[in-house]
Amino acid sequence: MKKVILASVVALGASTALMAGVNAAACKACHGQNWEKHALGKSVIVKDLTHAQIAEGLKGYKAGTFGGAMKGIMKGQVAKYTDAELEAFSKTIGK
Repeated sequence: MKKVILASVVALGASTALMAGVNAAACKACHGQNWEKHALGKSVIVKDLTHAQIAEGLKGYKAGTFGGAMKGIMKGQVAKYTDAELEAFSKTIGK
């Protein structure tokens, strides 16, 4: 039992450390505190996306292979993060 708890704590700590690098406040400025807004009236509502869709979108923005009207803005927002940070962050929002 102690090993299971320890493994869970270590995994949570690793995930939190990766997520800590992403500035959620910058995201929430456009997407809303609960991810409920169409950013600048153009984006999809993030809270309605799955974790996988969010991760795919964030990594796609970074690579320049994803996005419509917000592609340029979002590329600048996510370019500084690693794919692992974006993946971990995506698991904290959506469904």
